[in-house]
Amino acid sequence: MHVEQVEIYSDQTNRAVLRHPGRHFPGILIQGDTLYSLCHRADLICLETKGAVSDETYQDIDGLRNALRSYLAHYKTVLSEHGISMPFSE
Repeated sequence: MHVEQVEIYSDQTNRAVLRHPGRHFPGILIQGDTLYSLCHRADLICLETKGAVSDETYQDIDGLRNALRSYLAHYKTVLSEHGISMPFSE
């Protein structure tokens, strides 16, 4: 872990906009529990749409779910490496 200053353009709850040093454009900070909720919603959408939409559309939906799940997996790994408990229960 290291500490750096970031530029905070908005610190609205669950919608913080900040720019990390070395990056040209700002990004959005998504809290871990919100990310988990988005993943859960994506899982439900995949379950509800499988077989009800074209294969191509389902692949797009599943790709979005997998991208979110990848962020969540990284988040969980980093918290575990630093001995931080998860802000959600699975």
